[in-house]
Amino acid sequence: MPQPWITEDDLYYFNEGTHARLYRTLGAQQRPNGVSFAVWAPDAAAVHVIGDFNGWSDDHPLSPVGHSGIWQTLVEGLGFGALYKLRITAKSGQVQEKTDPFAFHCEIAPKTAAVVQDLSYTWGDEAWMSTRATTRPATAPLSVYELHLGSWMRPPEAPHVSLGYRDAAVKLADYVAEQGYTHVEFMPLTEHPYYPSWGYQTTGYFAPTSRYGTPQDLMYLIDTLHQRGIGVILDWVPSHFPSDAHGLALFDGTHLYEHADPRKGYHPDWNSLIFNYNRHEVRAFLISSAAFWADVYHIDALRVDAVASMLYLDYSRQEGEWIPNVHGGRENLEAIAFLRQLNDTIHREHPGVFTIAEESTSWPKVSHPTEEGGLGFDFKWDMGWMHDTLSYLARDPIHRRYHHNELTFRGMYQFSERFVMALSHDEVVHLKGSMPEKMAGDDWQRLANLRLLYTQQWLSPGKKHLFMGMDIGQWSEWAHDRSVDWHLLEHPNHRGLQRLVRDLNTLYRGEPGLFKHDHSQDGFEWVDPDNADESLISFLRRGEGDTFLVLLNFTPLPREDVPFGVPVGGHWAERFNSDAPLYEGSGKGNLGGLTAQPSPLHGRPFRLTVTLPPLGGLIFKAPR
Repeated sequence: MPQPWITEDDLYYFNEGTHARLYRTLGAQQRPNGVSFAVWAPDAAAVHVIGDFNGWSDDHPLSPVGHSGIWQTLVEGLGFGALYKLRITAKSGQVQEKTDPFAFHCEIAPKTAAVVQDLSYTWGDEAWMSTRATTRPATAPLSVYELHLGSWMRPPEAPHVSLGYRDAAVKLADYVAEQGYTHVEFMPLTEHPYYPSWGYQTTGYFAPTSRYGTPQDLMYLIDTLHQRGIGVILDWVPSHFPSDAHGLALFDGTHLYEHADPRKGYHPDWNSLIFNYNRHEVRAFLISSAAFWADVYHIDALRVDAVASMLYLDYSRQEGEWIPNVHGGRENLEAIAFLRQLNDTIHREHPGVFTIAEESTSWPKVSHPTEEGGLGFDFKWDMGWMHDTLSYLARDPIHRRYHHNELTFRGMYQFSERFVMALSHDEVVHLKGSMPEKMAGDDWQRLANLRLLYTQQWLSPGKKHLFMGMDIGQWSEWAHDRSVDWHLLEHPNHRGLQRLVRDLNTLYRGEPGLFKHDHSQDGFEWVDPDNADESLISFLRRGEGDTFLVLLNFTPLPREDVPFGVPVGGHWAERFNSDAPLYEGSGKGNLGGLTAQPSPLHGRPFRLTVTLPPLGGLIFKAPR
């Protein structure tokens, strides 16, 4: 049969592991006279495409394409909307019905058939896309609102019903724009059979979950966000995949996508399978998936899940449960090479698209370029800051003086990577408690601590990230089957917290000195990091000709006439006070600003004498 749609170049780059556009060749592709089906199944004895168009019969066999391991056929007269599966007969005689790994759309779970899907859409985000390629994420403001779409905002009259892509579009764009975030981060929208996995057990690496609508509905959602000036980050999971029978596991009767040895191919934490990154075609599959979301859905960034689990062969394993690399070490050399290839490909093919690593260890140079020996990510989550700070704020203030290093230790490493200061969904599930529940004190103090935490987060070097519900002080843990507790906004203290986050975003985005040097020592200088007895920290932020003084009081005691050394005299404007009445604070402050006096302190020629609010944070801007 004619084979014009799979070229020699396709086969070469696929088998070499460098093909980044496999979705244009494999899977179900609309052709002038029908639909072509192509699948990689090198150890299959036979492959048939079955569907509602042939009574789910073996009437349409696929033929091998040379020795490439790919099988293909053309079903003439077939169009969009047809349901199909791949019936794969292994050499052992075992017959399996598999979902197409390159399916663009699937039936709603628990059904597992793929859909021959049209991906055409008329985009309206030309202005956004034309400027994206020239954006440098590291020196731009980045403030991320993370959400699980299915539980973000359910109708009060139908609390068991999730908003779909299209229904959520304007509501989400309105909320994110009003709150001042720069980006939305969606927990995985890739197709997944088990809803309580939150999308992290992916079976459809090229298919948005059909639970919320069609591919065009998702495009409309992203398009709407882009037209409102909001970037879109997608959680993406190349670290493992579920063992569901219709998915990638034992795809052609062999361990095709996963390692055969469970010491490398089975993930004990998640009861899932680990990709074989040493296999060229598997790398091409994953890299094509990453490129697909940027190409077809205009995704602006990928947050790569569970990177630590990829880097270490002994991750969550006991002695004897893992296989050392060729040098006898614990580093997964194949996964490291894959991540570098992934990041280089994304940066080369999609200027302006960036990647974020969820990486929880001290692995060096995660966010350094590959030519410098790094993994090539643009950013890395700062898990150390999150753990230390939440541990500190859970302590009664009377004991905080003995744990001051939990506040200041970040200063030892904060410029070793390009960090995102992330407070994610992981911190408010599995009985870890909600954000207010993590804070010490009575109800007022808990929310005051939370206001102080966000103030520290926004005014410290690093990009910003909050999970839904955190910016309104939700008291209950997040659950995937119910909405954010939006009714809390009927209460002034929760509206005040929401307003605080909005004002922090406005301040952060409006002052280049607070974001352009997020990853440079040039933009940060301690004033007095060692005041453990009073649980105070103070530092300067610098950039673009501006200087800011940040003061954070981690006790519930207001303090009068506290001196701090500053580099210049004149009037320092009080730009932000987390204890202001509009945030339901106590109102302690400095009447809009203070004048620095020529009296040396902290190694600087001037000083400000400040009133510090209880459990409060302040920022002053120096005169030019």
